[in-house]
Amino acid sequence: MDIQLKQGCKYALLVPTSMGLRITPEAGQPVHSSSIFHLQATSAETNVASIVSYLGLPVKVLTTFVEGSPFASFIKSNLRSRGMDFEGPDVSQGGPWGYRHQINVADSGYGSRGPRVWNDRAGEVGRTLNVKDFDLDRIFGQEGVQIVHLSGLIAALSPDTTRFCLEIARAARKYGTKISFDLNYRASFWKGREKELHSMFSEICSIADILIGNEEDFQLCLDIKGPEAGGRDIASKTEGFRGMINRVKALYPNAQVYATTLRQVNSANSHYWGAIMLAGDRWESVPPREIHVLDRIGGGDGFVGGMLYAILRGWEPEKWIQFGWASGALATTFLTDYAQPADEEQIWSIWEGNARVKR
Repeated sequence: MDIQLKQGCKYALLVPTSMGLRITPEAGQPVHSSSIFHLQATSAETNVASIVSYLGLPVKVLTTFVEGSPFASFIKSNLRSRGMDFEGPDVSQGGPWGYRHQINVADSGYGSRGPRVWNDRAGEVGRTLNVKDFDLDRIFGQEGVQIVHLSGLIAALSPDTTRFCLEIARAARKYGTKISFDLNYRASFWKGREKELHSMFSEICSIADILIGNEEDFQLCLDIKGPEAGGRDIASKTEGFRGMINRVKALYPNAQVYATTLRQVNSANSHYWGAIMLAGDRWESVPPREIHVLDRIGGGDGFVGGMLYAILRGWEPEKWIQFGWASGALATTFLTDYAQPADEEQIWSIWEGNARVKR
Protein backbone atom coordinates (compact mmCIF):
# COMPACT_ATOMS: atom_id res chain seq x y z
CA MET A 1 0.00 0.00 0.00
CA ASP A 2 1.24 3.50 -0.87
CA ILE A 3 -0.06 6.76 0.62
CA GLN A 4 0.22 9.41 -2.06
CA LEU A 5 1.79 12.42 -0.36
CA LYS A 6 1.71 15.90 -1.81
CA GLN A 7 5.01 16.83 -3.43
CA GLY A 8 6.91 20.14 -3.49
CA CYS A 9 6.04 20.96 0.12
CA LYS A 10 8.13 23.06 2.46
CA TYR A 11 7.10 20.93 5.45
CA ALA A 12 6.86 17.18 5.87
CA LEU A 13 4.81 17.50 9.06
CA LEU A 14 2.77 20.23 10.76
CA VAL A 15 1.40 20.06 14.31
CA PRO A 16 -0.95 22.48 16.11
CA THR A 17 -0.20 22.43 19.82
CA SER A 18 -0.28 24.15 23.20
CA MET A 19 3.27 24.33 24.55
CA GLY A 20 3.88 23.98 28.25
CA LEU A 21 6.42 23.20 30.94
CA ARG A 22 7.21 19.77 32.36
CA ILE A 23 8.72 19.52 35.84
CA THR A 24 10.19 16.17 36.92
CA PRO A 25 12.07 15.16 40.09
CA GLU A 26 15.57 13.73 39.92
CA ALA A 27 16.17 9.97 39.81
CA GLY A 28 12.51 8.96 39.48
CA GLN A 29 11.63 10.18 42.96
CA PRO A 30 8.07 11.18 43.91
CA VAL A 31 7.20 14.86 43.56
CA HIS A 32 6.16 15.32 47.19
CA SER A 33 9.54 14.16 48.53
CA SER A 34 11.78 16.04 46.08
CA SER A 35 13.48 19.42 46.18
CA ILE A 36 15.42 19.35 42.89
CA PHE A 37 13.52 19.25 39.59
CA HIS A 38 14.28 19.28 35.87
CA LEU A 39 12.43 21.79 33.68
CA GLN A 40 11.46 20.81 30.13
CA ALA A 41 9.41 22.28 27.30
CA THR A 42 6.63 19.88 26.41
CA SER A 43 3.52 19.03 24.43
CA ALA A 44 2.17 15.71 23.16
CA GLU A 45 2.11 16.98 19.60
CA THR A 46 5.74 18.13 19.53
CA ASN A 47 6.62 14.78 21.12
CA VAL A 48 5.27 13.23 17.91
CA ALA A 49 7.04 15.73 15.70
CA SER A 50 10.40 15.22 17.42
CA ILE A 51 10.95 11.83 15.78
CA VAL A 52 10.46 13.44 12.37
CA SER A 53 12.57 16.55 13.06
CA TYR A 54 15.48 14.77 14.76
CA LEU A 55 15.69 12.46 11.75
CA GLY A 56 16.00 15.42 9.43
CA LEU A 57 12.59 16.12 7.91
CA PRO A 58 11.17 19.69 8.09
CA VAL A 59 8.54 20.29 10.77
CA LYS A 60 6.35 23.28 11.60
CA VAL A 61 4.54 23.99 14.88
CA LEU A 62 1.45 26.21 15.19
CA THR A 63 0.99 27.48 18.74
CA THR A 64 0.64 30.54 20.98
CA PHE A 65 3.03 32.16 23.43
CA VAL A 66 2.75 34.51 26.41
CA GLU A 67 4.23 37.84 25.39
CA GLY A 68 7.40 38.75 27.29
CA SER A 69 7.42 35.54 29.31
CA PRO A 70 10.83 34.00 30.06
CA PHE A 71 9.14 30.61 29.79
CA ALA A 72 7.96 31.48 26.27
CA SER A 73 11.59 32.27 25.41
CA PHE A 74 12.64 28.97 26.95
CA ILE A 75 10.06 27.10 24.86
CA LYS A 76 11.03 28.88 21.63
CA SER A 77 14.68 28.06 22.22
CA ASN A 78 13.79 24.42 22.84
CA LEU A 79 11.77 24.16 19.61
CA ARG A 80 14.69 25.65 17.66
CA SER A 81 17.05 23.12 19.27
CA ARG A 82 14.78 20.33 18.01
CA GLY A 83 14.98 21.71 14.47
CA MET A 84 11.34 22.87 14.35
CA ASP A 85 9.95 26.01 12.76
CA PHE A 86 7.12 27.61 14.73
CA GLU A 87 4.47 30.24 14.14
CA GLY A 88 1.91 31.85 16.40
CA PRO A 89 0.92 35.03 18.19
CA ASP A 90 2.39 36.41 21.40
CA VAL A 91 -0.58 36.96 23.71
CA SER A 92 -0.44 39.59 26.44
CA GLN A 93 -0.30 38.04 29.89
CA GLY A 94 -2.94 40.44 31.11
CA GLY A 95 -1.53 40.77 34.61
CA PRO A 96 -0.37 38.25 37.23
CA TRP A 97 -3.70 36.36 37.10
CA GLY A 98 -3.77 36.19 33.30
CA TYR A 99 -2.37 33.78 30.74
CA ARG A 100 0.57 31.41 31.16
CA HIS A 101 2.00 28.24 29.70
CA GLN A 102 0.49 25.10 31.21
CA ILE A 103 2.52 23.10 33.74
CA ASN A 104 2.85 19.32 33.82
CA VAL A 105 4.32 17.91 37.06
CA ALA A 106 5.34 14.27 36.85
CA ASP A 107 7.39 11.55 38.45
CA SER A 108 8.21 8.45 36.46
CA GLY A 109 7.56 5.95 39.23
CA TYR A 110 9.85 3.07 40.04
CA GLY A 111 9.23 -0.66 40.30
CA SER A 112 5.94 -1.25 42.09
CA ARG A 113 5.36 2.51 42.60
CA GLY A 114 3.43 3.77 39.59
CA PRO A 115 4.00 7.15 37.90
CA ARG A 116 1.90 10.12 38.96
CA VAL A 117 1.14 13.13 36.77
CA TRP A 118 -0.42 16.40 37.92
CA ASN A 119 -1.62 18.83 35.23
CA ASP A 120 -2.02 22.51 36.11
CA ARG A 121 -3.67 24.16 33.10
CA ALA A 122 -5.33 27.21 34.67
CA GLY A 123 -4.92 30.24 32.41
CA GLU A 124 -3.37 28.13 29.65
CA VAL A 125 -2.48 30.38 26.73
CA GLY A 126 -2.92 27.50 24.30
CA ARG A 127 -6.66 27.60 24.93
CA THR A 128 -6.73 30.81 22.88
CA LEU A 129 -5.55 29.11 19.64
CA ASN A 130 -7.71 30.68 16.98
CA VAL A 131 -7.86 30.22 13.23
CA LYS A 132 -7.91 34.01 12.69
CA ASP A 133 -4.28 34.17 13.86
CA PHE A 134 -3.01 31.92 11.06
CA ASP A 135 -3.07 32.22 7.28
CA LEU A 136 -4.07 28.66 6.42
CA ASP A 137 -4.13 29.39 2.69
CA ARG A 138 -0.47 30.41 2.87
CA ILE A 139 0.53 27.53 5.14
CA PHE A 140 -1.19 24.77 3.17
CA GLY A 141 -1.49 26.36 -0.28
CA GLN A 142 1.81 28.18 -0.71
CA GLU A 143 4.28 26.67 1.76
CA GLY A 144 2.76 23.20 1.51
CA VAL A 145 2.48 20.41 4.09
CA GLN A 146 2.60 16.66 3.45
CA ILE A 147 0.94 15.50 6.70
CA VAL A 148 -0.82 17.52 9.39
CA HIS A 149 -1.05 15.73 12.72
CA LEU A 150 -4.00 16.62 14.94
CA SER A 151 -4.45 15.52 18.53
CA GLY A 152 -7.62 15.09 20.53
CA LEU A 153 -5.89 16.90 23.39
CA ILE A 154 -5.83 20.13 21.41
CA ALA A 155 -9.18 19.50 19.75
CA ALA A 156 -10.86 19.22 23.17
CA LEU A 157 -8.90 21.91 25.02
CA SER A 158 -11.42 24.76 24.54
CA PRO A 159 -14.20 25.81 22.14
CA ASP A 160 -11.62 27.98 20.31
CA THR A 161 -9.19 25.10 19.84
CA THR A 162 -12.03 22.81 18.74
CA ARG A 163 -12.91 25.20 15.91
CA PHE A 164 -9.20 25.69 15.19
CA CYS A 165 -8.61 21.96 14.64
CA LEU A 166 -11.73 21.66 12.48
CA GLU A 167 -10.61 24.52 10.25
CA ILE A 168 -7.10 23.07 9.96
CA ALA A 169 -8.55 19.69 8.94
CA ARG A 170 -10.78 21.34 6.34
CA ALA A 171 -7.90 23.42 4.93
CA ALA A 172 -5.64 20.37 4.80
CA ARG A 173 -8.25 18.42 2.85
CA LYS A 174 -8.76 21.36 0.47
CA TYR A 175 -5.04 21.54 -0.38
CA GLY A 176 -4.31 17.81 -0.56
CA THR A 177 -2.46 17.46 2.76
CA LYS A 178 -2.90 14.11 4.47
CA ILE A 179 -4.55 14.25 7.90
CA SER A 180 -3.36 12.20 10.87
CA PHE A 181 -5.63 12.21 13.93
CA ASP A 182 -4.66 10.75 17.32
CA LEU A 183 -7.86 10.76 19.37
CA ASN A 184 -6.07 11.19 22.74
CA TYR A 185 -9.13 11.09 25.00
CA ARG A 186 -9.00 12.97 28.31
CA ALA A 187 -12.11 12.70 30.50
CA SER A 188 -11.54 16.05 32.23
CA PHE A 189 -11.50 17.84 28.87
CA TRP A 190 -14.75 16.20 27.74
CA LYS A 191 -16.77 16.86 30.90
CA GLY A 192 -19.89 18.87 29.99
CA ARG A 193 -18.95 18.92 26.27
CA GLU A 194 -19.55 15.27 25.35
CA LYS A 195 -22.14 15.83 22.59
CA GLU A 196 -20.24 18.73 21.01
CA LEU A 197 -16.89 16.95 21.03
CA HIS A 198 -18.27 13.64 19.78
CA SER A 199 -19.71 15.48 16.76
CA MET A 200 -16.47 17.34 16.12
CA PHE A 201 -14.26 14.26 16.50
CA SER A 202 -16.56 12.38 14.14
CA GLU A 203 -16.16 15.08 11.47
CA ILE A 204 -12.37 14.98 11.67
CA CYS A 205 -12.42 11.16 11.61
CA SER A 206 -14.59 11.25 8.49
CA ILE A 207 -11.91 13.14 6.52
CA ALA A 208 -8.76 11.82 8.20
CA ASP A 209 -6.32 9.61 6.32
CA ILE A 210 -4.64 8.12 9.42
CA LEU A 211 -6.57 7.32 12.62
CA ILE A 212 -4.70 6.43 15.81
CA GLY A 213 -5.67 5.62 19.37
CA ASN A 214 -4.62 3.63 22.36
CA GLU A 215 -6.74 0.77 23.67
CA GLU A 216 -9.51 3.07 24.95
CA ASP A 217 -9.51 6.16 22.71
CA PHE A 218 -11.72 4.78 19.92
CA GLN A 219 -14.20 3.52 22.49
CA LEU A 220 -14.42 6.69 24.59
CA CYS A 221 -14.32 9.28 21.78
CA LEU A 222 -16.43 7.51 19.16
CA ASP A 223 -18.62 5.13 21.23
CA ILE A 224 -17.23 2.14 19.37
CA LYS A 225 -17.26 -1.15 21.25
CA GLY A 226 -13.93 -2.77 22.05
CA PRO A 227 -12.26 -4.96 24.67
CA GLU A 228 -11.44 -3.72 28.13
CA ALA A 229 -8.07 -1.98 28.22
CA GLY A 230 -5.24 -2.94 30.52
CA GLY A 231 -5.05 -6.18 32.45
CA ARG A 232 -2.34 -8.78 32.79
CA ASP A 233 -2.63 -10.47 29.38
CA ILE A 234 -2.96 -7.81 26.70
CA ALA A 235 -1.85 -10.24 23.96
CA SER A 236 -5.03 -12.31 24.42
CA LYS A 237 -7.13 -9.27 23.50
CA THR A 238 -5.50 -8.62 20.12
CA GLU A 239 -8.38 -10.11 18.14
CA GLY A 240 -10.80 -7.97 20.11
CA PHE A 241 -8.88 -4.85 19.14
CA ARG A 242 -8.84 -5.94 15.49
CA GLY A 243 -12.63 -6.19 15.67
CA MET A 244 -12.78 -2.70 17.18
CA ILE A 245 -10.68 -1.28 14.33
CA ASN A 246 -12.91 -3.01 11.79
CA ARG A 247 -15.89 -1.23 13.39
CA VAL A 248 -14.02 2.08 13.21
CA LYS A 249 -13.29 1.48 9.52
CA ALA A 250 -16.93 0.69 8.80
CA LEU A 251 -17.98 4.06 10.27
CA TYR A 252 -15.04 6.09 8.96
CA PRO A 253 -13.97 4.46 5.67
CA ASN A 254 -12.05 7.46 4.30
CA ALA A 255 -8.93 6.61 6.30
CA GLN A 256 -6.17 4.51 4.78
CA VAL A 257 -4.49 3.62 8.07
CA TYR A 258 -5.92 2.67 11.47
CA ALA A 259 -3.60 1.90 14.38
CA THR A 260 -3.63 1.30 18.11
CA THR A 261 -0.91 0.58 20.62
CA LEU A 262 -1.14 -2.23 23.18
CA ARG A 263 0.42 -1.96 26.63
CA GLN A 264 0.60 -4.29 29.60
CA VAL A 265 2.23 -2.78 32.69
CA ASN A 266 4.21 -5.31 34.74
CA SER A 267 5.93 -2.62 36.80
CA ALA A 268 6.84 1.03 36.30
CA ASN A 269 10.05 -0.12 34.58
CA SER A 270 8.84 -3.19 32.66
CA HIS A 271 6.04 -3.12 30.10
CA TYR A 272 4.87 -5.44 27.37
CA TRP A 273 4.52 -3.13 24.37
CA GLY A 274 2.76 -3.99 21.12
CA ALA A 275 0.68 -2.51 18.32
CA ILE A 276 -1.73 -3.41 15.53
CA MET A 277 -2.37 -1.52 12.31
CA LEU A 278 -4.75 -1.88 9.39
CA ALA A 279 -3.33 -0.32 6.20
CA GLY A 280 -5.85 -0.65 3.40
CA ASP A 281 -6.98 -4.26 3.76
CA ARG A 282 -3.67 -5.46 5.17
CA TRP A 283 -3.13 -6.16 8.85
CA GLU A 284 0.25 -5.57 10.44
CA SER A 285 0.98 -6.30 14.08
CA VAL A 286 3.71 -6.33 16.69
CA PRO A 287 2.92 -8.88 19.41
CA PRO A 288 3.62 -7.36 22.84
CA ARG A 289 7.31 -7.59 23.73
CA GLU A 290 8.99 -6.55 26.96
CA ILE A 291 10.57 -3.11 27.02
CA HIS A 292 12.49 -1.52 29.89
CA VAL A 293 11.13 1.87 30.88
CA LEU A 294 12.87 4.88 32.38
CA ASP A 295 9.82 7.16 31.97
CA ARG A 296 6.70 5.92 30.20
CA ILE A 297 5.27 9.37 29.35
CA GLY A 298 5.60 10.03 25.62
CA GLY A 299 5.86 6.42 24.50
CA GLY A 300 2.59 6.57 22.60
CA ASP A 301 3.61 9.85 20.97
CA GLY A 302 6.89 8.22 19.95
CA PHE A 303 4.95 5.42 18.27
CA VAL A 304 2.91 7.93 16.26
CA GLY A 305 5.99 9.96 15.32
CA GLY A 306 7.85 6.87 14.15
CA MET A 307 4.91 5.61 12.12
CA LEU A 308 4.43 9.01 10.44
CA TYR A 309 8.14 9.25 9.69
CA ALA A 310 8.06 5.84 8.01
CA ILE A 311 5.05 6.89 5.93
CA LEU A 312 6.77 10.13 4.95
CA ARG A 313 9.82 8.15 3.89
CA GLY A 314 7.70 6.01 1.56
CA TRP A 315 8.50 2.68 3.23
CA GLU A 316 6.34 -0.43 3.08
CA PRO A 317 3.50 -0.69 5.66
CA GLU A 318 5.27 -3.50 7.51
CA LYS A 319 8.00 -1.01 8.39
CA TRP A 320 5.51 1.68 9.46
CA ILE A 321 4.42 -0.25 12.53
CA GLN A 322 7.88 -1.66 13.25
CA PHE A 323 9.53 1.76 13.21
CA GLY A 324 6.65 3.22 15.22
CA TRP A 325 6.90 0.48 17.85
CA ALA A 326 10.65 0.98 18.19
CA SER A 327 10.35 4.79 18.29
CA GLY A 328 7.86 4.48 21.13
CA ALA A 329 10.17 2.10 22.97
CA LEU A 330 13.04 4.56 22.45
CA ALA A 331 11.00 7.43 23.92
CA THR A 332 10.58 5.55 27.20
CA THR A 333 14.36 5.50 27.67
CA PHE A 334 14.64 9.33 27.84
CA LEU A 335 14.12 11.68 30.79
CA THR A 336 12.38 14.03 28.36
CA ASP A 337 8.91 12.96 27.28
CA TYR A 338 10.05 12.99 23.65
CA ALA A 339 12.61 10.78 21.94
CA GLN A 340 15.77 12.29 20.51
CA PRO A 341 16.96 9.65 18.04
CA ALA A 342 20.55 9.93 16.84
CA ASP A 343 19.67 8.29 13.53
CA GLU A 344 17.42 5.66 11.94
CA GLU A 345 19.89 2.90 12.85
CA GLN A 346 19.41 3.56 16.56
CA ILE A 347 15.68 2.95 16.21
CA TRP A 348 16.07 -0.13 14.01
CA SER A 349 18.52 -1.58 16.58
CA ILE A 350 15.74 -1.40 19.16
CA TRP A 351 13.39 -3.22 16.79
CA GLU A 352 16.03 -5.91 16.24
CA GLY A 353 16.66 -6.29 19.97
CA ASN A 354 20.28 -5.28 19.58
CA ALA A 355 21.40 -3.32 22.62
CA ARG A 356 25.08 -4.08 22.16
CA VAL A 357 27.57 -1.22 22.37
CA LYS A 358 28.23 0.62 19.11
CA ARG A 359 31.81 1.85 18.78
